[in-house]
Amino acid sequence: MKLRTITQLSVDAVMQAPGTNLAEGDDDMSDRRGWAHFDDEAGSAMNEFFERAGAFLFGRRTFDHFASTWGAWDDPGDSPIWTALHTLPKYVVSASRASPLWAGTTVISGDVETAVRDLKAEPGRELQVHGSGALFRWLLDRDLIDEMTLFTFPVVVGQGTRLFPATGPDASLELVASRITTSGVMIQSYRFIGARPPA
Repeated sequence: MKLRTITQLSVDAVMQAPGTNLAEGDDDMSDRRGWAHFDDEAGSAMNEFFERAGAFLFGRRTFDHFASTWGAWDDPGDSPIWTALHTLPKYVVSASRASPLWAGTTVISGDVETAVRDLKAEPGRELQVHGSGALFRWLLDRDLIDEMTLFTFPVVVGQGTRLFPATGPDASLELVASRITTSGVMIQSYRFIGARPPA
């Protein structure tokens, strides 16, 4: 499976608290959360990505958030996101969680890199990582990301966790898809093609 990360970003690269539904204890941006406003085009694009998924890989905090929201909601009957999250395998990277509460979930602990490489080696559709900033940076350090999709919203948040670390590996990217919605949401997908060549 190809590993694709999908991240909602502000123009100043903040990824923290794009929505208003936060898990218990996660609200350390109470005055700045909820900045990702999806128009119909961005919503349709996100649905399309979920329809490409074959499985999901989460960091623990993002998994807890998804489980307490999407995992707790009744089937609306017309949501590709809900359907994918409730019918496809879910994997959560956690050293502390023994048994997840959301059906269809497997906890990955111990040799996480081998487990992720084994998942990538399986046939099927995409292994998708939504949010999960710490996991994204860990995957990036180990060159495990095949494609990265960014939903960049036309807003400056001013504070919060950013997607990329202050220091880390450099990389060259190939733009494979790009579109801008009528309200200015940029949706761009990049393929990682190796280390950035020297200047």
